[in-house]
Amino acid sequence: MSIATAVTLDNRFARELPEMAVPWQAEPVAEPRLLALDEALATDLGLDPAWLRGPDGVRLLVGAVVPDGATPVAQAYSGHQFGGFSPRLGDGRALLLGELAAGGLARDLHLKGSGRTPFARGGDGLAAVGPMLREFVISRAMHALGIPTTRALAVVATGQIVRRETLLPGAVLARVASSHLRVGSFQYATTTGDKDLLRRLADHAIARHHPAAADAERPCLALFEAVLAAQASLIARWMLAGFVHGVMNTDNMTISGETIDYGPCAFMEAYDPATVYSSIDHGGRYAYGNQPLIAEWNLARLAEALLPLIDDDQDRAVELAVASLGGFRRMYEAAWSDGMRAKLGLPAGHDDAQLVADLLTLLQTGRVDHTSAYRALATAARGDSAPIRALLPDPLAGAWVRRWLALGPDADAMDRVNPVYIPRNHLVEEALAAATGGDLAPFTRLVEVVSDPFTERPGLDRYAGPAPADFGAYQTFCGT
Repeated sequence: MSIATAVTLDNRFARELPEMAVPWQAEPVAEPRLLALDEALATDLGLDPAWLRGPDGVRLLVGAVVPDGATPVAQAYSGHQFGGFSPRLGDGRALLLGELAAGGLARDLHLKGSGRTPFARGGDGLAAVGPMLREFVISRAMHALGIPTTRALAVVATGQIVRRETLLPGAVLARVASSHLRVGSFQYATTTGDKDLLRRLADHAIARHHPAAADAERPCLALFEAVLAAQASLIARWMLAGFVHGVMNTDNMTISGETIDYGPCAFMEAYDPATVYSSIDHGGRYAYGNQPLIAEWNLARLAEALLPLIDDDQDRAVELAVASLGGFRRMYEAAWSDGMRAKLGLPAGHDDAQLVADLLTLLQTGRVDHTSAYRALATAARGDSAPIRALLPDPLAGAWVRRWLALGPDADAMDRVNPVYIPRNHLVEEALAAATGGDLAPFTRLVEVVSDPFTERPGLDRYAGPAPADFGAYQTFCGT
């Protein structure tokens, strides 16, 4: 099968927004070797997994060959990084190969670690095996948990060495997303002073992600409100799962409402709103408990970028944007409250904020594992309180459990939303270290386990518990 018959890539982004698309080519790869492939995702995209595993497919996955009509580009965008604004960021080591048509919807096929671009800013444009496999396993877990996410299609070893603190084997990640439009994309368009570009970007985003906004009285305000709703739902899902993104810069917040960029991310174990995993987040800006506030802050930056399109009168545009932004907290709180009711097995409409607040206090005081606690509560709902008593030895916990049990929680419903298995930090590090050394077996097994997170299975006890005490404080890193 030739590449022409195996895959078709549209160049819509490059065609419609050339001011934000720098045509570029991936760097040559000497010895590409497939390390991981999501075959189910490939099939959903209309791609033949067997062909992707072959020589031409692997060459596509590193950008060495693309079908006729494709226009690989590095995308331009700005971003607030830890609160400081950078007007020109862009894809320093990434390329958008083009858009796949899957089930009537466009999906970006995007590379990470494919070499320096004009946005590289002194970086080498490369990526190492470990961080690319991290994105593969974490995004697979997020998808299995029902959390909107960009998805890793494949990781390909390059046969080249990447210089970091040590010398590491290189790799390229092939990623799929509804798009790679970000808050930072709108910030970039605004900084150019080209209102026509900003309008075309907004029209592109509306058509691709939020088409109902086109029929609104103020389409760009409706676009903003649609992004608010998508992000309120997404951040609530992060919080419910105990996910810590770690680098919530405006260039890492998508217009689609999908999670993007799995660098310094991790799943929280001991419940603590102050949990930080990023090695450079010294002030805790992106701590677990701050994520809703940071999302709101980022969305305010989107509002600022959209002001010229909301109303010609700037004062009126600000008034309208502020009124819309005020809905974010209500939407987030509603989504989070609904999710907590589900985690506790309570019926829709049940409202007991104090019950939830008291539980979170108990979890934090006891440094209880966030994931295990809810499965133990489901066991208690079936009549066995021993597991939750072991996790919550606090004398007040017994009274809380009795109060909750009196509400008649549905244990089966709890098991459908509370995972047994998440990518435990010590297991992720174990798998990535082995893979970097050439042994993919631990990584492959971890991917299999987290792909079915809600079904408890025999023989997987080590995947269901927190890190051992000697694992120590956990850190993850940007720019890897």
